[in-house]
Amino acid sequence: MEMEKEHRSSHPRLVLVPLPFQGHINPMLQLGSILHSKGFSITVLHTAFNSPIPSNYPEFVFVSIPDNLSEQLISADDLLPFISLLNLNCGVLFQECLAKMVQKQEVENEPSIACIIYDECMYFCDAVAKYVKLPSIVLRTTSASTYLSRNAILQLKAEGVLTSQVSTSQDLVPGLHPLRLKDLPVSKIGTPEIFLQFITNIYKKRTSSAIIWNTNDVLEQPSLREIQKQCQVGIFPVGPLHEVAPASSSSLIKEDNSCITWLEKQKQNTVLYVSLGSLASVDKKELGEMAWGLANSKQPFLWVIRPGSVDDQEWKKLLTEGFVEAVGENGCIVKWAPQKEVLAHGAVGGFWTHCGWNSTLESISEGVPMICKPCFGDQRVNARHASQVWRIGIQLENMCERGEVERAIKRLMVDKEGKEMRQRAKNLKERIQLDIREGGSSYNSLNELIELIMSF
Repeated sequence: MEMEKEHRSSHPRLVLVPLPFQGHINPMLQLGSILHSKGFSITVLHTAFNSPIPSNYPEFVFVSIPDNLSEQLISADDLLPFISLLNLNCGVLFQECLAKMVQKQEVENEPSIACIIYDECMYFCDAVAKYVKLPSIVLRTTSASTYLSRNAILQLKAEGVLTSQVSTSQDLVPGLHPLRLKDLPVSKIGTPEIFLQFITNIYKKRTSSAIIWNTNDVLEQPSLREIQKQCQVGIFPVGPLHEVAPASSSSLIKEDNSCITWLEKQKQNTVLYVSLGSLASVDKKELGEMAWGLANSKQPFLWVIRPGSVDDQEWKKLLTEGFVEAVGENGCIVKWAPQKEVLAHGAVGGFWTHCGWNSTLESISEGVPMICKPCFGDQRVNARHASQVWRIGIQLENMCERGEVERAIKRLMVDKEGKEMRQRAKNLKERIQLDIREGGSSYNSLNELIELIMSF
């Protein structure tokens, strides 16, 4: 165990346990920043793998726990076995660490730990909290609709409906309009047992006192009401967390800020921002179709090509086949971008996204409509809601083809359809801003959450 920063405070302490992936670390640290601004001291217990950067949060205490997984390469296909292994490996070490923290606070008269807040995927924390006699709260970093759709998978499995055809079926999911069976967040149909066990583990009834959700009533009121009927503990939709939290960066990848200079030279609402997140990869055929669809659209674009997301040789080959010449100054390509700053920039008029929940919330919060190209998991649920419920997105259903890409870009960035989506997105942005201010439902949920923690 390594203590990365010494820190003392008279305020109650909260212990946060994030899942070590960018899309989970971000909302957990944002939540920590919010609670710190309300007077709590924050300790982050984290794995050595994908360790957060302590200097980005100097007011927090970071405690690193060995996990024996740091050298393991992780891809989207390996996520579920990795999470399972993580829960098996970390329980004892985290328990020992927390027990020492509790003992230290008693001996040295340090601020008491009020509770543990853990990512839903770090479900071993429930038993650890029970062992050290501390209350615990779960943070769910996906949408409320994803929760309902995962529960629907368990029900469909029990009814014998979950088959290999689910991934292509256009049939609607009973009670979850407008989700189709193909939109369900089923991971690797070939090995459904692992995925079903994963759902069972994260949604199993435990001893936690509450559930925090990175969403809000503006976007998901019907789903949240349905969930509260099912839950025996209170749920607190306090999102979007990135909008409430003080500004800071929790990116594990170095951001290239030069793209902001390029954006400054572009006209209002003309740039399509393209980023498929921190985990998704693109095969060589799809890479070429994306590239030439972008080039042929003649629309300015900022494209994030994350290291490891594409085959380096294929990328170099594409660059030598006239793509750069065809695009000229109309395109800017970077390895990673400061996404919230990009989406807030006036030049950006659309976002081609994988529809991870964080990216979806960030796009909506800035009033930016989307081209939705989900890759796996909950992204399909988010994409369906963006295109069919909020009506602020165009969903690409199949393998990208350059003609389809070009048409989608023009629909979003040039046509009347896109202008209407942009207006709906701006309306949603305004409603969310009201929701996080005094009197809004997210604002009220946050205050109720703080009252609950103080009552422990």
